[in-house]
Parts: sequence; structure tokens; C-alpha cells
Amino acid sequence: MVADKAADSSKEVNEKMDILTSTRTVVKEALDKLGYPNEVYELLKDSLRMIRVRIPVRMDDGSVKVFTGFRAQHNDAVGPTKGGVRFHPDVTETEVNALAIWMSLKAGIVDLPYGGGKGGIICDPREMSFRELENLSRGYVRAISQFVGPTKDIPAPDVFTNSQIMAWMMDEYSRMDEFNNPGFITGKPIVLGGSHGRESATAKGVTICIEEAAKKRGFELEGAKIVVQGFGNAGSFLSKFLHEAGAKVVGISDAYGALYDPEGLDIDYLLDRRDSFGTVTTLFKNTITNKELLELDCDILVPAAVQNQITEENAHNIKADIIVEAANGPTTMEATKILTERGKLLVPDVLASSGGVTVSYFEWVQNNQGYYWPEEEIEEKLYKVMKKSFDTIYNTAQTRRVNMRLAAYMVGVRKMAEASRYRGWV
Repeated sequence: MVADKAADSSKEVNEKMDILTSTRTVVKEALDKLGYPNEVYELLKDSLRMIRVRIPVRMDDGSVKVFTGFRAQHNDAVGPTKGGVRFHPDVTETEVNALAIWMSLKAGIVDLPYGGGKGGIICDPREMSFRELENLSRGYVRAISQFVGPTKDIPAPDVFTNSQIMAWMMDEYSRMDEFNNPGFITGKPIVLGGSHGRESATAKGVTICIEEAAKKRGFELEGAKIVVQGFGNAGSFLSKFLHEAGAKVVGISDAYGALYDPEGLDIDYLLDRRDSFGTVTTLFKNTITNKELLELDCDILVPAAVQNQITEENAHNIKADIIVEAANGPTTMEATKILTERGKLLVPDVLASSGGVTVSYFEWVQNNQGYYWPEEEIEEKLYKVMKKSFDTIYNTAQTRRVNMRLAAYMVGVRKMAEASRYRGWV
């Protein structure tokens, strides 16, 4: 049993190293395609700052437990860094570094005045009380307070964090700053300066990319057969939006298995039955595996769960014509090459999942100006940003004769490369 756990841990570390390595590889290729010298890559291949903190927390049983946290600030040549904070037992410094680079790319893709940031704490929030989570959230803010702020680095929700945790963090920062400072963090409750549409923004952005990709392939979303791997926050909202648009969501999955119905699943029923962690398949007997789900006959496949799901081992078996990545890093580099050679349209994660940071930017702007927009205006602005970004990357892929992932990296990296050059850093 101990050996199995050690093997799983080693595999997790290797996967996260692979993500950082593959990210650097594509960044290097993008910069080479754009004609930048190697010193630009040397600047952008790592975060400018990586902060490691220790957070003592008084637990409910009276003991003190010390947690380790991280905050990476990849590049602030364009503007303040921006990115989520995740609470997870498998958080590593390598993972946070890679995700900060991705956030820089996302900001460049949707043309925001940000660089990328990312944070994380090694913990399991599922085993912690409300009081313990609050103390951990406030302790993290105290530990990183000298390095963050509305003009320095702006946190947001991520894996296993939510608007309540953002509220505690904002309150702690405001106490230290001695005035109310809602612009310090995004993803807050609306009553504390949060934005309409923030909770579903990532899924809404993915939906827009799916609609645009379908148009490029010459078919309408209505009636299309779609498989969504993952039924957490992004996957569940996404399934709902696609169902409402008239698509047939024929397959969904969670950590315990997958459901399939060629006539389309009853998404409203599944949403009503899922628990807070997106689990619903345990209520059914006739389930299939996640491996089988990925290889189902469908028009569009949306990996919205975890990384490294489409690999060189199963890429040849993917039947979907369009793959839209809602998760971070669900497709390996080898699989990307195979899918591209097979003529599949792969919409990469750094584009498809950038709706979240876009609406976070809207929230920050609203906080700074003290004027708040209705949900209809948020959705209209998000649509314009996502459609423009999709068209730019699709056209770049066509004219440069590269896949959509490399095209997205080329678009995403250019802004911070240029800003770094104008500042005289390279």
C-alpha cells in the first residue's frame, strides 16, 4: 500500500514536470516562429518571482499545523500579474510555475493588461472545517501581502477555492491596508464587489469557442453530439449551456466513471443530482469508463477534467472532429501532433478556458471605477473578446500553417515579449 502511494506521488510529480517542460517547448517554438532571440525565451521560460511561504494555522482540536503555500509571478512587463489560488494536496512549485506561464499566455491571447500569476497551498480542504479554511485563507494573505495588491498581483479562485475564500482573503487584505480594497482579488461574492457572470465565465468562454469551431467545420451547434469529460464547475455549466443551445450532450463523466446515452442525457436531472464536488455517476449502474468516454462517436469532445487525458496511446481512437480543451493540459504534445495530422480541429486550453480571466478583468475594472455592469453587458463584452481571440488564433494557424496550440502561443507570447523589449529587459 505504501509503495502504491509512493508510485502515485512520483507519477504526479513527473506529470507536473512534463507540463512545465511541454509549456516551455511550445513557448520556445512560438518565439522562434516570431523571430525573437534566445534571451527572450530565457526571460519567459520561468516566473520572475516564486514566493514560498509557511502558514501556521490553529486547528479545531487546538493543535497548530503549518501549511506550505506558493505564489508565482511570471512576467509583469505588461501590467500586474493575475491568476488563481488553488487548495489541493498535490500542489507543487513546478505546477504553480507552469500555470503562471499559462496565465501570461491567456492574458496575451485575450489582450488584457496583465501578466500571469498563480498560487497554491498544499492542503486538502475536503478534510478541513469552515473555521480552519478561513484561518488558512487569512494566513496565506498575511504571508504574501508584501508582494500582492490591485496594481501588483491579483489573486482569484481556482481548484477547491470559491467566492467565500476570496471574501476572507479580501477582508484580511483590507484590514491590513486599513481601507476597503475590493480590487485586490477577483471572484468575490457580488455583494462584496464581485461581477455578474464570474462563476460561469470559463464555461461560457468554452461554449463560445465551441460555437465558433463548429461554424469553421460547417455545422450548427444545435443537434451536434457532444461529450464532456468532467462534471465539476466548468463541466457542469458547460453541459448546461450546450444543452440549452440545442446540442445533444451524449456523454459526461466524473472521477468515478462516465454516463452515455446516444440520444442525449437529461442534463437538468444530472445537475440536480450532482454533489458539491461534481459527482453523479455513483447513482447509476450502467456506467462506462473515462477511457471509453473519450473514444465515443461524437462531433465535439470537451476534456474538462484533469491533465494528460488524450495521449499518444488513445489519440488515434478519438472520433470527434473537434476537440475543445476546457481543462488545463488535457492533451499531450504527442497527441496534439497526432490529432493535427488526422485533420482534427483542436482548440487549445489557453484560448478556450480564458473566459475566466476575462471576466476577472471586468470585475477588476468595475472595482477600480466603482461602477458595476449588468449581466447582459458582461456577456456581450465576453462574447466580443472570445470571438475576436478565436478568429485571431484560427487565422494565425491558417496563414502560418501551424496547429491552433502553437498559433495561440504565438499570439499569447507576443505582447509580453514586446513589452519586455520596450522596457529594455531584453
